[in-house]
Amino acid sequence: MAGRVQAQGDPIAAAVADAMRPAADREADARRKPAQTLAFAQVRPGMKVAELFPGGGYFSRMLSRVVGKGGQVWLIPWQEPQSGRTRRLATDPVYGNFTYVDGNLFGFRPGEPLDMVFTVQNYHDITSPQRAQVNQLIHRWLKPGGAYVIVDHAAVDGSGYATLPLHRIDEALVKKEVTAAGFVLAGESQALRNPKDDRKTNVFDPAIRGRTDQFMLRFVKP
Repeated sequence: MAGRVQAQGDPIAAAVADAMRPAADREADARRKPAQTLAFAQVRPGMKVAELFPGGGYFSRMLSRVVGKGGQVWLIPWQEPQSGRTRRLATDPVYGNFTYVDGNLFGFRPGEPLDMVFTVQNYHDITSPQRAQVNQLIHRWLKPGGAYVIVDHAAVDGSGYATLPLHRIDEALVKKEVTAAGFVLAGESQALRNPKDDRKTNVFDPAIRGRTDQFMLRFVKP
């Protein structure tokens, strides 16, 4: 199909360069650094990946391209808005490896162990009692050696803070919760760090929106 990038050379670079991506997504690349993020996550062709709370599909489309025809991407929304944007994305004929997970994520049972669970700027939205349940569930979904990748807006170090009203979370709290579910921290990236962010401002405030200090963590199931 015209405009589609073939999986040749570097699959991540090809996915980012895909002309079929929405213009708004491509314009956001300079600040969102998708190539660095996907490389850190170690996404590869043929992988079975679940993306939690994909929203508008910014990373979904690139994940689809990287894993390719031999892979699969499950899109798991959280309280899907009435717009139904995730459902529509899953049925987009441009992509042939999406599966929309209808209903609550707690009912999702992959037919085979997954290689990766990936979520960006959403972990903080899960309430405290549910985060432990979600982490344990993801541990069961993954194969041994499978990765759980979390990118989120940083709160003040040591604050223990999560979710509203700032839409941020303490990085140390994420590490504590995820390792408590049986994961091992395998990597951290500084690619999205912004030392000018005081971490005390709502992430939707125009003064900082799109430029928050963010952490990237990669956990592995032993």
